[in-house]
Amino acid sequence: MSDQEQEFDVSQSREIVTFRLSEQDFCIDIMNIREIRGWTQPTPLPHSPHYVRGLINLRGAVLPIMDLAERLGLPAREATARDVIIVAMVESQLIGLVVDGVSDILTVSQNDIQPTPTMGAESSQGYVEGIMSIDDRMIRILDLARIFPKALGEAA
Repeated sequence: MSDQEQEFDVSQSREIVTFRLSEQDFCIDIMNIREIRGWTQPTPLPHSPHYVRGLINLRGAVLPIMDLAERLGLPAREATARDVIIVAMVESQLIGLVVDGVSDILTVSQNDIQPTPTMGAESSQGYVEGIMSIDDRMIRILDLARIFPKALGEAA
């Protein structure tokens, strides 16, 4: 492979952070992540959507905490001390995403990402940007801007 081809391959790659939700593998682009922190019990927010766990104080800033599993329609469960919060930038707002645990940071090629199959569920297809098969895992790449539209972020 020539240097020029190798350079092209690097430009076609991206770094992702993989995590678990309800015994399933998901990931988001590392460029959306600001930090990963341990579980902190949020203060409930009245009249918020069912997947909004509440608010926490993050170094003087109010951070809405969203249960990503509930938002994606996966089974709801009580958070434990083993859960983590991924602090992510969605559009221009920071939000905290509750996940079961962070698995890996991977560099993947755009060629490894396959389109989401059409299965009649437009809402889930809209949230999933693509799918990768790594080892024996099927990892869904989430599009946070579609999962948490700007208007919703302002409501939280």
